[in-house]
Amino acid sequence: MFYFSPASMSKVLQSCTKPLKDNSSSQLCFVLHLPPFSGGDSSSTTTGSASPVPNSYDSLEGGSYPGTYFTQLLTSNPFPNMSQLSAALGGLSGVPELEVEALRPVNLLQERNLLPHQPLDAPEPNLSADLKKANCSPDTFRCTLTNIPQTQALLNKARLPLGLLLHPFRDLAQLPVITSNTIVRCRSCRTYINPFVSFLDQRRWKCNLCYRVNDVPDEFMYNPVTRSYGEPHKRPEVQNSTVEFIASSDYMLRPPQPAVYLFVLDVSHNAVEGGYLNVFCHTLLENLDKMPGDTRTRVGFITFNSTIHFYNLHESLSQPQMLVVSDIDDIFIPTHDSLLVNLKESRALVRVLLTSLHSMFSQTRETHSALGPALQAAYKLMSPTGGRVSVFQTQLPTLGPGLLQSREDPNQRSSTKGVQHLGPATDFYKKLALDCSGQQIGVDLFLLSSQYSDLASLACMSKFSAGSIFYYPSLHHVHNPAQLDKFQKDLERYLTRKIGFEAVMRIRCTKGLSIHTFHGNFFVRSTDLLSLANINPDSGFAVQMSIEESLADTSLACFQSALLYTSSKGKRRIRVHTLCLPVVSQLSDVYAGADVQAITCLLANMAIDRSISSSLSDARDALMNAVVDSLSAYKNTVSNIQQSGLIAPAALCLFPLYVLALLKQKALRMGTSTKLDERVFAMCEFKSQPLQQIMRAVHPDLYRLDTMSDQGALHLNDCIVPQPHLLHLTAEKLTREGAFLMDCGSVSPATQIPELETPLSERLRALLAWLQDSRPFSSTLHVVKDDATAKTSFFQHLVEDRSESALSYYEFLLHIQQQMSK
Repeated sequence: MFYFSPASMSKVLQSCTKPLKDNSSSQLCFVLHLPPFSGGDSSSTTTGSASPVPNSYDSLEGGSYPGTYFTQLLTSNPFPNMSQLSAALGGLSGVPELEVEALRPVNLLQERNLLPHQPLDAPEPNLSADLKKANCSPDTFRCTLTNIPQTQALLNKARLPLGLLLHPFRDLAQLPVITSNTIVRCRSCRTYINPFVSFLDQRRWKCNLCYRVNDVPDEFMYNPVTRSYGEPHKRPEVQNSTVEFIASSDYMLRPPQPAVYLFVLDVSHNAVEGGYLNVFCHTLLENLDKMPGDTRTRVGFITFNSTIHFYNLHESLSQPQMLVVSDIDDIFIPTHDSLLVNLKESRALVRVLLTSLHSMFSQTRETHSALGPALQAAYKLMSPTGGRVSVFQTQLPTLGPGLLQSREDPNQRSSTKGVQHLGPATDFYKKLALDCSGQQIGVDLFLLSSQYSDLASLACMSKFSAGSIFYYPSLHHVHNPAQLDKFQKDLERYLTRKIGFEAVMRIRCTKGLSIHTFHGNFFVRSTDLLSLANINPDSGFAVQMSIEESLADTSLACFQSALLYTSSKGKRRIRVHTLCLPVVSQLSDVYAGADVQAITCLLANMAIDRSISSSLSDARDALMNAVVDSLSAYKNTVSNIQQSGLIAPAALCLFPLYVLALLKQKALRMGTSTKLDERVFAMCEFKSQPLQQIMRAVHPDLYRLDTMSDQGALHLNDCIVPQPHLLHLTAEKLTREGAFLMDCGSVSPATQIPELETPLSERLRALLAWLQDSRPFSSTLHVVKDDATAKTSFFQHLVEDRSESALSYYEFLLHIQQQMSK
């Protein structure tokens, strides 16, 4: 979002941009003003769930917080200098300057400049240079605490959550791929050899998770990179914390499946009138040759309204044949031989169908939706192979199994007493999803509806089959072309992004640590194994952990995720990530290693669970209590400096800000009008997105544009990308003479910036392109002028999304202080 004064609006629009090159689900908006602050769920599962299906992929991978918001502001004493602080916090292990800075007390009621000038980086673990260099990227694997407490008692004292955030299949510029007859693993816990194991000699290595001593296989003595013998510690598996193995037949239950894509399309009057079908057909036609796969790739189509329509695309036909099944209460497949066809052999017929599909239903008056029977048909059709089902739905299902009734009361959208119907109305979609998961079928849902469609029920199809959920609440080819454009760009990314089939993911950790809850879209097959029928590079996962046994006998704790999947080319692969962190015995070290963004994202996942299993009010209270508890623990146990005010360690100084931002999100806010489907979709995003996407939505980045320079700019591909300083999301940072960019995660009408050959235009377009390239899905751009009409529009966009009964950040801090004093 951009903010312009009248003068600078004219200046920038006369010196700026082309249509955005984008891939993001976030939004870039030009901004007018900011308020004082801006700043059992089905998709999370405790371990121990039993699978209802007979597949045994686990054997392949192996092993196994409210109250009054006001109190009096207290005057704080001057802060001690660094030497005094170091003495007061004596006993720190590791690098003193890093530890001391992270523990520096910050008076939140006085400090007005908490944000760094550049986006916040993950804290660096206190490791040796060699271990730091070998460690996993925080963009892939991240822990809420970069210093692991020795005991659960020490963790409890810190009042901070211990957990992991994973982005296991993200797109990587470099990925070591290893082909070997022998994949070296611990014989006891089945950990993959990694940079943090110990070599006792050339023939023995010690597992860094269970500490068993293992033999080094003869084949491992040869290094394929250096082409030398006798240096197993220099093998690529031991030099890189992220690697991918080409798996042998030992890691297969059946021959690797081909890439199979089935599109299930709503063709009711509502769907056709909105215009999505035409955009879908056009986009798929353009990207048909770019979909991941090989010569075995198969594709099929099902359309539905009050009946189910199949399409015979056998290569011997001159035209596609529509086969209609009207018995939606007992759905059957009219033929099994030609509904899922080889894309290469039937490409011409697929193109004919996509060219004519929109016109076939352009005059339809069918208003009903038999989504449930269409999904049952998709399951029966895909069961022999597995694959990806892409469902496009534009209304509430009204016929057959899985039909739903409206549960939303529009008068309760801004209720402060509670929110009803956050969970599913029926278990139909969850049961079908579990059946799909058992047959390696992932279901992705595109909901394109301006009316209530009970996403809380429909989302179960994707949550339990490891699918993705997309939502376009106001898509219309006439009334909202910007949303249609976003849908088209998102769909292009979706069709062409990397995909893994018939996948499972296991997470292992150092002996003494244990996993007790997973968050994301999956099905838990055993205590540490997730079933992922499909895996894509835009999915994130979170894991809650506990400390069962003391870690006093080790100085390092390690975590390893192993993702076993079939590539779109039919290759069985294992992607392994390993993270190493120090173990500490002092509470001060625990706080010094706190990763405030990871903590915020894990708490967001936990709050979504609490909203559904208990109530939204309980979830909000728990979030506020998390801030109160952690700051109280720091004040009472670590900070021996006596001073008034609200004191936080520097590592957690943004914690209250982020939690208040969470409370203002659509997923968790109360007292502000929020459509039920929009709230549920926001919850789904928190549960399935990687950390970077979540934080962009929680706390947007604000930049000033009219003062941009090349100082500190990035030089990428002969392009200079400015790096303007981040600004605090407060009204005092805005001026009528300036132009500002807010990079956030909301959706609003789009516009374009004209492209001109001026330095300001080039800088701005370079910055926008760089920001867009950093995310997977398309962004929309909203320009707001500094006039009365724009102000009204902007405040509807921003204040409705972020106001909390007019609660400001300052007032929130006072409330936290009051709670701590009780």
